[in-house]
Amino acid sequence: MIELLTSPEAWAALLTLTVLEIVLGIDNVIFLSVIVSRIPPKQAKRARQIGLALAVIFRIALLTVLVWLIGLTEPVLTVQDFAFSWRDIILVGGGLFLIAKATHEIHGEVEAQEHEVHEAPKTRAFFWVIVQIIIIDLVFSLDSIITAIGMAKDLEIMIAAVIIACFVMYLASGPVSRFVSKHPTTKMLALAFLVLIGVALVADGFHFHIPRAYIYFAMAFSAAVEMFNVLARRNREKASG
Repeated sequence: MIELLTSPEAWAALLTLTVLEIVLGIDNVIFLSVIVSRIPPKQAKRARQIGLALAVIFRIALLTVLVWLIGLTEPVLTVQDFAFSWRDIILVGGGLFLIAKATHEIHGEVEAQEHEVHEAPKTRAFFWVIVQIIIIDLVFSLDSIITAIGMAKDLEIMIAAVIIACFVMYLASGPVSRFVSKHPTTKMLALAFLVLIGVALVADGFHFHIPRAYIYFAMAFSAAVEMFNVLARRNREKASG
C-alpha cells in the first residue's frame, strides 16, 4: 500500500482510470436523472442516493471477484457460428431494456395528459424506480469494471477510482436531475441519448463496437445546442416580460 502511495505510475493510473470512470458514468447519471423525474422531489433525492450507493456496491463487489468477472467473457452460447459470452448476453439484455424504457418514457412525454391521469401510486412508483436503477446499475457496472480491469493492475487503484467517480456522479446527479425536470426539451434529448446508449450496448453484445468517443461527441454537441436554445428562450421571456 505504501508503495502505491509513493508511486507516480500508480497516481497516473488512478487519475486516468478515475477520469475514464467518470466519463463512463455519464450514462448512469443521465438514466438516473430521467428515471427519477416522475416521482416527488423528496423521493427523487432518496432514489438518486440509493441508486449511486448501489452503483458503488456493485462495482466494488465485481472488482473483488475478478476471476469470475473475467470468466464472463468466455463463450457460453453459440448461434450459427456466433459465440455469446455472459457479458454479451447481459449487454444485449441491458441495451434492449434501455431502448424499451426510453421509448416508453418518450411516449409518456408525448401523451403527457394520459400519463397524468393514470399515474401510479407513489410507493409503487418509487419501488419500480429502484428496480430499474438496480437493473441498469448492473449493466453499467459490468461494462465499467471490465474497462477498469484493462486499465489498471492494482485492486486498490480500481476501488479508489470507482469510489471517486461515484462521488462525482453523486454531486452531478442533483443539478442534472433538476435541470432535466425544469426543461422538458432537455428531458426528450436525454431520452434520445438513452436510446443511443442502448443501441451501443446491444452492438457491443454482438461484438460490433461503436467507439464511445463518437457517442459522447454527439451527446456533447446536442447538449450544447440545447443549452443555446434554453438561453434563447430565457432571454425571450425576459424581453417579453
